[in-house]
Order: sequence, then structure tokens, then C-alpha cells
Amino acid sequence: MAGTLFLVSTPIGNLSDVSERALGVLADVDVCYAEDTRHTGRMLARLGLEVPLRSLHGHNEAARVGEIVDRLNRGERCALVSDAGTPAISDPGRAVVTAVHDAGLPVVPIPGPSAVTAALAASGLPADRFLFLGFAPRRGSSRRAWFDRALSSPFTVVVFESPRRVLTLLEDFVAAGLAERQCVVCRELTKLHEDIVRGTVAEVGRRLDEERLRGEITLVLEGGEIERATPQEADERAAELAAAGEGARQIASRLQLEFRLARNEAYRCALQAIQDHGTSIDD
Repeated sequence: MAGTLFLVSTPIGNLSDVSERALGVLADVDVCYAEDTRHTGRMLARLGLEVPLRSLHGHNEAARVGEIVDRLNRGERCALVSDAGTPAISDPGRAVVTAVHDAGLPVVPIPGPSAVTAALAASGLPADRFLFLGFAPRRGSSRRAWFDRALSSPFTVVVFESPRRVLTLLEDFVAAGLAERQCVVCRELTKLHEDIVRGTVAEVGRRLDEERLRGEITLVLEGGEIERATPQEADERAAELAAAGEGARQIASRLQLEFRLARNEAYRCALQAIQDHGTSIDD
């Protein structure tokens, strides 16, 4: 008889949030695949459970797919957990879930705590429809595409960010014209030092800049379209950056972020501004 893959949601901070159903499943499975076996091992020990653990993270997920499908075909019951919240949501697991479905084997979700829905509920922002974007890419075209989705969404946007980079994210939102957009930053949700900061993007950035940031962060941003810049506004901003000594690459990057210009158009403005200013085109 084929086994079952259980996707078990685990607490995002407060261990008391674990459900009775999750406890029952974890106590009954043959093996639990975990993003970090040390972290999950400590959690299971505190819950009084002894479960064989195997690692499954971003670097070895592809190698674990066949192993898990083989176990399920032998009738074993397998659990998959992430370090916190629901597996496969901005965490490893999607490839395994897809493979198990493709093999015609059962996948059973065990719902539970979620930083996304907890932050959204606590934000006071519209939650009937929302856009979840996970972590912002750190650089390059993928970051610009991510920003374009965030800035153009008419719905509330929920994102994850590290404490080391959240201020940069807020600064980029301000640069993109969202200084007055409502924003909520949730830190250490369900934990002892839980903190929820609400205000405009500019206000939240100023408040957080005065504090020592730590802990995982979920950011909720008010949705709404932003106006595209006129060609004259883009040219004026490019001239301002050129006068400040910025190179073509830096100017184009700022124009893409601030005015949502296409890459080619941003570079055209940048090169024209540098030429008009009489400085070197070199970056």
C-alpha cells in the first residue's frame, strides 16, 4: 500500500501554536524531512517526540526527490517540515510535492501557523486579495522585476526580508515614490519580543532606523498603482544624477527603480544626461 507525504506546518515562534493534528502526524510518521535537522530536532524534543530525521534543504532537494518517492511507494509515511511555518512557501519542498503528485501518490497538508497570514491580519490593510512576493532578490534584473510587481500591485503586498536588508528595502520603496504608502513591519511574530510597527513607508523607515533590528521580518505594503514619470521628469532626474557624478549604470538603475522605465529607455536617458553634462560615460 502506498504511503503518504504530509506537509506539516510548524510554529513560527511560539511552540504552543503547534496543532494537535500536527503532533499526531509527527508522532506517527516513519521519517521527517526537515530544512534544518538540528532546529527541528530541538523542536521535536521539546514536544516530547522522537522521529527519525533526514535533511531536505535548497541544496539537496533534487537528490531527495527519488528517495522520498521510493519510500512512499514502499508504504512509508513521510513528513516534510520547514524551520518555521508551512513547507514549500518560500522554503524548500515544491520539487518534492510535484514529484509525489506526478507519481500518483497522496499529498496531505497539515495547516498551521503562517507569518504571511499573521502579519496580514495584524496589519489592518485590505486582506480580501493580496500578493505574496517572498524575499526580494538582492540585485540585478530579478530585483527590478520584483519591484515592478510590488509597485504595480493594486492589492496589498506581503514580503519577507532579513533585518540586515529591511531598511534598504524601505529606502528603495521611498525612492520609487511610495513614501506615503501605508506599511506595516512585523518582527518576531508570536515570540516574546513580538513587535508590529505601522505607518507610512517613510515613517516606518525612520522608526526602524533608530533601533537595533533583529529577528525575522514580514512586511505588509498597501497596494495601489503609481503614476509613471513623464519623459521630461525622467530626463531631469537623469541630469541631476549625472551632475552628482553617477555613471551610466547607476543612473539607469535608479531610473528603472524610481520611474519604472524599461531598461533600454533608462540607459538612453542616462547616456544622454552624461553626454549633456560633459562627463565620461564610463561607469
